[in-house]
Amino acid sequence: MLKVEHLTKMFGGLAAVNDVSVTFEAGKINAIIGPNGAGKSTFFNLISGLYQPTSGRILLDGVDVTNMPSDKVARLGVGRTFQTTNLFEQATVLDNLIVGHRLRTRSGLWDVLINSKRLQREEKAARDKAQEALEFVELGHVADQFIADITQEERKRVAFALALATDPKIVLLDEPAAGVNPEETESFAALMRKMVDRGLTVCLIEHKMDMIMNLADKIMVLDHGEKIAEGTPEEIRNNPVVIEAYLGGGDDAAA
Repeated sequence: MLKVEHLTKMFGGLAAVNDVSVTFEAGKINAIIGPNGAGKSTFFNLISGLYQPTSGRILLDGVDVTNMPSDKVARLGVGRTFQTTNLFEQATVLDNLIVGHRLRTRSGLWDVLINSKRLQREEKAARDKAQEALEFVELGHVADQFIADITQEERKRVAFALALATDPKIVLLDEPAAGVNPEETESFAALMRKMVDRGLTVCLIEHKMDMIMNLADKIMVLDHGEKIAEGTPEEIRNNPVVIEAYLGGGDDAAA
């Protein structure tokens, strides 16, 4: 699904991501962990086209997307959420999601002026896709509420739905369980499993180690921009380099 080869991103003299190579299989849950400042979000920004790499290649289903802008990468099937959920506060939940599907439409100003058949068809498709995504994340009951009036946990679910409304193949989730309680964390883990059951590939950045160890099929560990380990949760849990760099060292850290 996604193959990264010797990916490097320099900011001045600082290597935020340094010579990282990794492959993410289709239909799996892939996790990226590491200390703050390890380069995790920069890695996501490179994959999604927000940043252009200094060197290296990014292949999506065999297509080289290394230097593509983010809108083209999204059209090829990369959905994304961010650490901070930025939504249109004074618009309804459903209207926020309709925006997400617009990258799949072709209507322009002329279609709006004449209210063309294409515009009508695409507006219906965007609304249907938004409603489908909302039902998928179990928020159909808040479709007509304003974003400003829903809870933080519901906002995070809307962010999931917004990524799904773009019709992605792979979804990049940046700290999806940050700021939520243990019960809500488990519900987000269940939602990610549901996404994979639907045929999507999931890649997430997360600091909640219990969730990652019970959820991920494969984990990549970054430290100071470099990949220091890659493997199954069990392999990562018992890797002495990971324990020292991230999990804190000692028997408790590996538990």
